[in-house]
Amino acid sequence: MVVGAVGLIRLPDFYTRAHASGKCDTLGEGMMLVGFILYEGMTLISVKLLLLAIFIFITSPTAVHALVNVAHSRGVMPWKKGDERQ
Repeated sequence: MVVGAVGLIRLPDFYTRAHASGKCDTLGEGMMLVGFILYEGMTLISVKLLLLAIFIFITSPTAVHALVNVAHSRGVMPWKKGDERQ
């Protein structure tokens, strides 16, 4: 999750920042939930955490895709080598 924060600061445009933060948030939250499941053992709480992890793995990439799609339809241009950072 720290790498996602660094990518959010260091990367040059909206598209690469969205990619970095979306990937790291999804994977970071999912791995934390898997760790909680392993710590808790096989209980009803683990089933709820697993359902939450599945929900996050479906909705987070979908939300990032929707944001990037809106940015593209609004004319936000991707960064090209030689351009100034935004």
